[in-house]
Amino acid sequence: MALYWSLPVTEALKADGLRLAELKTSSTPGFTGDKKLAQELLIERGNVLSVLQEKLYANGRSGDKRSVLLVLQGMDTAGKGGIVRHVIGSVDPQGVDHAAFGVPTEEERRHHYLWRIRKQLPRGGQLGVFDRSHYEDVLVVRVHELVPHAEWEPRYDEINQFERELTHEGITLIKVAMFVSLDEQKKRLRQRLERPDKYWKFNPSDIDERAYWPAYQAAYQDMLDRTSTADAPWYVLPADHKWYARLAVTELLIDALEKLKLDWPPANFDVAEQLRRLDKS
Repeated sequence: MALYWSLPVTEALKADGLRLAELKTSSTPGFTGDKKLAQELLIERGNVLSVLQEKLYANGRSGDKRSVLLVLQGMDTAGKGGIVRHVIGSVDPQGVDHAAFGVPTEEERRHHYLWRIRKQLPRGGQLGVFDRSHYEDVLVVRVHELVPHAEWEPRYDEINQFERELTHEGITLIKVAMFVSLDEQKKRLRQRLERPDKYWKFNPSDIDERAYWPAYQAAYQDMLDRTSTADAPWYVLPADHKWYARLAVTELLIDALEKLKLDWPPANFDVAEQLRRLDKS
């Protein structure tokens, strides 16, 4: 991996001090290769990810409570679904807990906004994936003034405390904020309208949301500034190039799993004895 990266992906994408107004969404931070190489590496590194994820799952089956949670946050067409399909799709689905958070249901509205999030946290040994997340409550809720300022403003500190508790419970958080340009979003929305097999992905409100682009950029900037912590840092992912976004997330997952120093759990039975029993059967 190091041959094709000028610096570790965790350094290339770190949010510290980054200003979204200066972000070039067509850039490929840290990666020195091209699209063809990235697509080849995605297969190779996907195999590495698959083995690491299987170790995580195996350890979970043996009682290890640790897990990994990938949080994907981004506006419509940012490529969150593609990450789930092409990156998470390379691992054993038995070891994946996936949740997509849309508009809250009536039941969810009757509870604290973190209630539905807690219900979907990954179990021990699982790779959790959030397509959108608790951050909707300081993004869309803020932009559309769904609750008063006095209600959403304290949520930054509340979220930091919540995520601190998760890390102390053994959940490794990988928070990825995905950004495309306004022009790239228009291009992707047009593709959905020009292909019958993509109609299901289109929502007329996606066009309405484009009018709120500056407000969303401000909300995302505050989210990054106020909730990127030592316990749960944000990674900012330029996502105009899907091939780069998918490879970068793969590398972030590999980095997190390698840091867990996983090995295959030892047998909880006498292997030699079981081999003798098998020979006699």
